[in-house]
Amino acid sequence: MDNSSFIFGVDLDGVVGDFYGAIRKIAAEWLNKPVESLTTEVSYGFNEWGIDEFGGYDRLHRYAVTQRNIFGDMEPILHAPAILRKLSNQGIRIRIITHRLFLKYSHSATIKQTVDWLDNYDIPYWDICFMKDKGAVGAHIYIDDTPENVINLRKQGCNTIVFTNSTNRSLESPRADNWEEVERMVMEAREEWRTGTVGLFDTK
Repeated sequence: MDNSSFIFGVDLDGVVGDFYGAIRKIAAEWLNKPVESLTTEVSYGFNEWGIDEFGGYDRLHRYAVTQRNIFGDMEPILHAPAILRKLSNQGIRIRIITHRLFLKYSHSATIKQTVDWLDNYDIPYWDICFMKDKGAVGAHIYIDDTPENVINLRKQGCNTIVFTNSTNRSLESPRADNWEEVERMVMEAREEWRTGTVGLFDTK
């Protein structure tokens, strides 16, 4: 790990970008259902929407990427771009870590949409990593919303904030409900790192 600067490992979907809002609109079209009929209280995989009989999540995801430009068109989570700019301006190194390349034959579109979207919203980052094992790339603090990712990161001893949504309410704190809370927690963790004190992630 590069200890010359404090590294913030940032997930994109459901944390910086409103993936759930975007995929809900696309799913309504794909399923030929009114968008209002698709609950916003979903679990990971969106089984509540009845997508299995239409080919399942992987097929919906491929459609969303290759036919509907989801990673290029989704809206950002409220305040996320501005606060990432503030954190970067404070010398915090933003490392984007996303597992978007999990489906074959859509990698080119996924990477292009991702980079264009980050540039379009002026979201700063030093590194961007497309990988499943997020703990392997190293960061001083992570943020993620996917339950499996949060659990795996914490098992590896990685300081991880869970960004709250309906898929992860059973996970333990520390968690953030909005980006103002993310900013406070990251700055607090950076100060603890600088001074060698404990606090945010100390459970003793």
